[in-house]
Amino acid sequence: MVPDVSRGSRTIGLLHYLYRTSDIEAHVDPHIVAAYDPFVPDPGRHPDAAFSDLAAELDQWVNALGDKAPKKHVWHCPVRTAPGDRHLSDDEWATVARRVLNATGIAPEGDDEACRWIAVRHAPDHIHIVATLVRADRTRPRHHKDGTRAQAECRKIENEFGLRQLKEGDGTAAKRPTSAERHKAERLGQEDASRELLLEHVHRALAGAADEDEFFDRLAAGGVRIHKRVAPSGDALGYKVAMPRDRNGDQEPIWFAGSTLSPDLSLPKIRKRFTHTTAEAEQPTPATPLSGSAPARARLFATGAAEDVLVAMTSADDGTVAAHMKGIGEVLDALAQTSHGNTGTELRNAARYFERATRSHIQARDAQMQALRRAARQIIHSGPALGRGPDGTATAMVLDILLLAAIAAARWHAARSHAQQAEASQRTAEHLRAAYSATAQAPMAVMHANGQRLPAPLQRRHTQTVLAVLPSDMAHRLQDEPGWPALAASLHEAEQVGRNAAELLRQAVDSRDLSTADSISDVLVWRLRRLVDLPTPVTMHHQPLAPAVAPTIPLPSQASARRR
Repeated sequence: MVPDVSRGSRTIGLLHYLYRTSDIEAHVDPHIVAAYDPFVPDPGRHPDAAFSDLAAELDQWVNALGDKAPKKHVWHCPVRTAPGDRHLSDDEWATVARRVLNATGIAPEGDDEACRWIAVRHAPDHIHIVATLVRADRTRPRHHKDGTRAQAECRKIENEFGLRQLKEGDGTAAKRPTSAERHKAERLGQEDASRELLLEHVHRALAGAADEDEFFDRLAAGGVRIHKRVAPSGDALGYKVAMPRDRNGDQEPIWFAGSTLSPDLSLPKIRKRFTHTTAEAEQPTPATPLSGSAPARARLFATGAAEDVLVAMTSADDGTVAAHMKGIGEVLDALAQTSHGNTGTELRNAARYFERATRSHIQARDAQMQALRRAARQIIHSGPALGRGPDGTATAMVLDILLLAAIAAARWHAARSHAQQAEASQRTAEHLRAAYSATAQAPMAVMHANGQRLPAPLQRRHTQTVLAVLPSDMAHRLQDEPGWPALAASLHEAEQVGRNAAELLRQAVDSRDLSTADSISDVLVWRLRRLVDLPTPVTMHHQPLAPAVAPTIPLPSQASARRR
């Protein structure tokens, strides 16, 4: 249940909107479900009731103050249930309205001098509470931190009404689209409200951008209208953006300042990211046997940068971790723009959720995110990646490490009681898990088959290596993982290029904690292949040692049983 407190200056204007059905299809049967006085005129139930009469009733104490009345005297609080919640009855919505008004101090229970108010319902999933901010005794209500108090009361109502339990906010979330903005998006045929689309456009343009010229060029290339506020010197002081088809009644663009979309997207804050960008960002990553293509090289560089960050997150100060998460957000935005099909869709959703995880009251040390910004830049400039071959393998590698980073971010936020950010990180992990599964399926299938083709003596040796190197709990987990044959195949490939399998596996295991991994074998496979720079896996059709009938690789537990 989501309350959204705002203030305005025209009671009658708001009333006209709440009751309007002629051009807003989502407004159905507007009517009052509760009010300070049960006999107030309701234009939704009484044909003779005029909006002017209802506005005059609500504004009575405001008008009595004359010039001393507050300029923004209209208190407006839509309250919406979460998607999937049941539809509340009018009586239940009336209870919600009274409890929110009591909690915020607008109309405390039993206070005969409280502000005048009504609650209007014009859709199944929400109401609008409207109050005027002058009490009958001509004083102002005590409604300090009314938004926070409304949120807290809604958490209690969710529990009591059996609704979806949302997380408490901390004031750092981007502003949600209003009902009017959502309905307008539907009329325009937009997938989302303009402010949501613009937020995504701005983040995508920012991902790895070297300076503000590149940032604005990318925005324009994405079809976004841009208006810069320019000083006499010619320097930009700020900016605002608009969707091309989103216009007001006068056919003027509806602009959103960057800081309106999100506090960290003001031009001064964006410039802080550019301040630390170095010429190193222009240097391409050298080709390797594994990478081959430019998109693959860019993704391999991102894998290394993200892996370093994952290690640092366990011991770095909060400001550094906050910067690392902003950098991970840029990498996700870059990957979403250069991936196709189901993987691209899942990455776009992951980037959207992680955007919420990057914002908290902790001040990020932007200088610490430059390796990830460089990675994002290389991904953007390398162009779209194929879903197969070296591109697919490199994408699976970077998604595997980003999934672990999202899980680590969820734990980090949870430890600091950042409830919404922790949940956003968890949702990010869900989408990254889906993207990884789609991308890794082909290369893992090849490595799985190659592992099954290994001769029995090699299979036993790699089993003994795993038992000797891995802690016992990890070894036992491996016996149930489908990725175990792929790990054996990777160990064999490493030996074929002259590497010691046991030392390499120990290096992979010791590099970082594996307790959060969904699949230990998958993580170790990609770690091994990156450490040795193994090429994209191909089916071993002509292995001279491969038997005609492929045996099954003995699992660690089976090998132990044979020795006993």
